[in-house]
Amino acid sequence: MTPLADAPFIRLTWTDHVTGRTGHLVVDRLVRGVSSGGLRMREGCTVDEVAALARGMTVKEALHYNPEGRYIPLGGAKGGIDCDPRHPDAYGVLVRYLRAVRPYVETVWATGEDLGLTQDLVDRAAAEAGLVSSVQAVYPLLDDEAAARRRLADAFAVEVDGIGLDELAGGCGVAEAVLAVLDRAGVPYSGTRVAVQGFGTMGGATARFLTRAGLTVVAVADVKGTIANPRGLDVETLLAARDAYGTVDRAALRPRDRELPGDAWLFTDAEVLVPAAVSYAVDTVNQAGITARWIVEAANMPVLPGAEDLLAARGITVLPDVVVNSGTNAWWWWTLFGDVGPDADEAFAYLRRAMRVLIGHVLARAEADGTTPRAAAHAVAADRLPVIAERFGWYR
Repeated sequence: MTPLADAPFIRLTWTDHVTGRTGHLVVDRLVRGVSSGGLRMREGCTVDEVAALARGMTVKEALHYNPEGRYIPLGGAKGGIDCDPRHPDAYGVLVRYLRAVRPYVETVWATGEDLGLTQDLVDRAAAEAGLVSSVQAVYPLLDDEAAARRRLADAFAVEVDGIGLDELAGGCGVAEAVLAVLDRAGVPYSGTRVAVQGFGTMGGATARFLTRAGLTVVAVADVKGTIANPRGLDVETLLAARDAYGTVDRAALRPRDRELPGDAWLFTDAEVLVPAAVSYAVDTVNQAGITARWIVEAANMPVLPGAEDLLAARGITVLPDVVVNSGTNAWWWWTLFGDVGPDADEAFAYLRRAMRVLIGHVLARAEADGTTPRAAAHAVAADRLPVIAERFGWYR
């Protein structure tokens, strides 16, 4: 079998005895006995979805392998709960799920926030479920556990202009992916228009970094619809007016800002689309109306494979999630293992360098192989996985 074709190490489904709702855990593979991947909560989440995300985490981890770094990539995993995170039952289901999978979190699965959940909520539920930490499976791999845990806690306490460093790290990585693509194409930042779907942790931070780099965010979509302004939105005002779920208070809109349907962001006159919310946002039907030159996947699996093929045939490049949003996961581990300290400037600089190298490598591989960036990313990961396994082993 090829390194990306073998069966998952663990694949299970749990049923909540109180509500009947289901949760899933897939550990795609282990490195040194540990895997990494977030926990999401959304209505309709399936075990097949979680398995695909876990395989994506295997690729993300491998893509950030640096033989000279303190952080050694882990295996890939993912958790998912079939429940609307806004439902009154949601928190209780989350706690009971974590109690049920507690042995895995304690030993093989380091997890954290993902779609529908914040890290604060995961931490609170994990404590109630009797866990030391949602990432405690990694602790035996650390040289100095106490120092590493202090470093990560200090990093989570850092804020930049009112937003936590943990939220900004992912957006910094996504924004740098956009900038790297523009630089490679020789397109100036000024005058480049961006539409962002989702204005929560990832989408909001991405919009801030892109705006500060000189790009113009012309559309933002949340659960209420799309907010658009062809002259550019006031991103900072919108960030200050959003709730914990990334929904913007419409009272903050300016007279020229328009309220449009929820899918209008897809068809906005923009050079770059950044889907940063839900999976499966771009399908074989709605892709026909997209005129952007690049789709940069900040969310996991937002573009369906059939849609990606059709987009590629029209000359629209999809930069894949396994590359674009990999900076979030990597920042956690860079910080915990000591490659970066609890400092925003140091973290952003490290992220930008790492993402530039990774984007350049993947796009160069795509050009050399005559394939898509997604296929190139998987090819790079497939090259690195045997090296990681040989050096560090799956189970030790």
